[in-house]
Amino acid sequence: DYKIINLDKLTYAGDVRNLKEVEGNPRYELIQGDICNRELVEFIFHKYDVRGVVHFAAESHVDNSISGPEVFIKTNVNGTFTLLDVARKYWMEKPFAYKAGYEGCRFHHISTDEVYGDLEDTTDLFTETTSYAPSSPYSASKASSDHLVRAWHRTYGLPVIVTNCSNNYGPYHFPEKLTPLVILNALDAK
Repeated sequence: DYKIINLDKLTYAGDVRNLKEVEGNPRYELIQGDICNRELVEFIFHKYDVRGVVHFAAESHVDNSISGPEVFIKTNVNGTFTLLDVARKYWMEKPFAYKAGYEGCRFHHISTDEVYGDLEDTTDLFTETTSYAPSSPYSASKASSDHLVRAWHRTYGLPVIVTNCSNNYGPYHFPEKLTPLVILNALDAK
């Protein structure tokens, strides 16, 4: 019953060939673009009557965030703001009041456990009550975006979920990331 609109900038880690299995599916559409482009995001919300957002978009390479943090702030903070603000204006009449028919909308923000900083001991665990202690420009940008999402919930009543998972992975995952890197190294007997 759902149509999936995939807004993807297709940077160095993206590859349109990874989408072959959904190509041509009438319930899927790829739009190459930037979440920071407010006009594009508004156009997508209006054209497709967006009722839910699953926000995976992020700059996420820690080493790159150290050598060039600006793009991390732009995408992870400003891009998140754009998505939140467009969703709020499209779904809501005013704070805590949804437009008719939009009561079930939701904004799911995919974050990272790196917002919590480093574990002191390898047996320690993070929980939802662990204090934020980001230790890189990447994790600081994701912590900032988490705070924006929570603020939009508290201030406007925007229905949100924030997940602070470790590593997302799956088919076609960019091979420099931890999980595919470990698998590829094991397959190469490294």
